[in-house]
Parts: sequence; structure tokens; C-alpha cells
Amino acid sequence: MGLELLSENLTNPALLFFVLGIIAAQLKSDLEIPPNSAKFISIYLLFSIGFKGGQELSHETISSELIISILLGIGISFIIPIYTFFLLRIKLNIFDSGAIAAAYGSVSAVTFVTASSFLETQQMAFSGYMVAVMAFMESPAIIMGLLLISLFNQNETDRIQKRTAIKHSFINGSVMLIIGSLVIGILANSKQAEGIKPFTNDLFKGFLALFLLDMGISSGKKLKSFFSVGWFPIVFAVVIPIINGCLTAYFSGLFISNEANRFIFAILAASASYIAVPAAMSISVPKANPALLLPMSLAITFPINITIGMPLYFYLSNL
Repeated sequence: MGLELLSENLTNPALLFFVLGIIAAQLKSDLEIPPNSAKFISIYLLFSIGFKGGQELSHETISSELIISILLGIGISFIIPIYTFFLLRIKLNIFDSGAIAAAYGSVSAVTFVTASSFLETQQMAFSGYMVAVMAFMESPAIIMGLLLISLFNQNETDRIQKRTAIKHSFINGSVMLIIGSLVIGILANSKQAEGIKPFTNDLFKGFLALFLLDMGISSGKKLKSFFSVGWFPIVFAVVIPIINGCLTAYFSGLFISNEANRFIFAILAASASYIAVPAAMSISVPKANPALLLPMSLAITFPINITIGMPLYFYLSNL
């Protein structure tokens, strides 16, 4: 089964468009997604994820598993940045360590979407409230990353304004859009929501492919400067997500009974943010190097998760 799932993921159009973007950048092609269009696609994906999750959540009853899932997600988002920060400090400075730790503690909405498409091919469905779990996992990791930098940075002139940093982690556009769409999805009348279903559902995979093409182009342009840093970030970007995903897939069984939900938890723990966290860090930690963070999360961790990772997490989630 593992080889079959790996084969399916390697021929996934989303991944192939991501690879096309990297190849185009490496060949110095003029292929590009206009910035305004790329921003619209990002907004569309977050809106669609949140709204669909809200609609699903509106049909859920408050249960102990729902509450446990939210608390587990928040806990994972706090814990991962702590241990990854100290691993990263072996080779990297405080600012890069904190920013990267926050990214790996936070989540990737696109990896989440790719994982949900993967579950569809397996004819399995996760609970709608998992979208809420994903939204709740954005801010804690950002807050923890910023606090770690502040605690271990001895240079007074570079200290982060904690209040500004924490506020930004909650009002970041990506976080607000997905949480806002989630709330609107909960409040919206089912009959009225049906009217925008063709927009939120039928067009989704096409926009996802275009988004990943743009992400591939962005990653491809940064590969040269990234590889000049050395082997450590590459090994980290490969190994740490696999560890996070496998441990979560296995041990989440102690709290969560639904195999599809356990798989989604593993994906959320294994993924790395390349939208919300870089945006927050660019404001609060300008000394952090985005040319290090983005290739790690986009060019290495993302394809690792959707090729090797997903079949592995799926297998462990079903034990």
C-alpha cells in the first residue's frame, strides 16, 4: 500500500505544478504568476478552506473529542517550536532559529488542502472541526518563536516588542481570513451557502495547482542562496517534519479515534508555514533571513510531506 500511495502522490497534479515552477526558475524562464493574481489565489484558498470547514463545523455537536482536538492542536503548536529552536541553535543564530522554529510549529494551509485531497482518493473524510484546529495552530507557534528570541537575545537594541509581536500573530491577514471564513461558514444558512458551493468546491483544485506553480517559482529562485548555507538546514527540513508527523500520527491515537483526523493531525504537525509566519517575522524579526526559511518550508519540507510523508502518516494513523 505504501508504494502505491507514494506513486499516487508523485503523479499528483499539485506536486507536478510545483516541480514545474522550480524547473522554470532554474532555467530562468519568464514564466510567472502576476503578484496581484498570486495574492488573490492565496486569499481564495484560505477563504475556501475556512468557509467549507465552518459549514462542516456547523453540523457538528460539541463533544469531548472536538475540545480535545483543539487543545491537542494548540499544544503541538506550542511544543514543536521549543525543541526545534534549541536544535536550530546548534548551527544558526537566534533570529533565524526562532523564525524557523515558529514556521515548523505553525501549519501550512496548502499542505492541509493537499492532504484533504489525498483523503478523498482514499474515500475517507475528516471532521469539519479540523479546519478550526488548523486555524488555532497558527498563532501559538508565532508567539512561542517570538518569545524564545526575546528570552535568549541578550542585545537590548534588538529586543522584540512583545506586545506588537503577539498582537500581529493574531491579526495577521492569513489568520484573520481563515478564522473569519470559518465563523461565517458556521453562521451561514446552509441553503444560502449552497449558492457559492461551485466557487468554493469546483474551482478549488485548479486554483491550488496555480498557487503551487507560483510557490515552485518562488522556491526555485531562492535555491542557490539556500544551498550556500550548508547541509544543516537541508537535513533539518527533511528529518524534523517526518519525526513530527510520525510521532503525532502514532500518539494521537491515545486521544483521537478517527483515523482521518489522526492523519490530518500528523500533516499539521509535519507541515511548515510559509505564509503567516514569514509575514509575521518580517515585521517583528527583520534580522531573520527569509531566504533560509522559505526554501526550507517550500522547496524541501512541502514536497517531502506530500510524497514520502503522507503515505507514512496514513499508515501510522491506521495502526
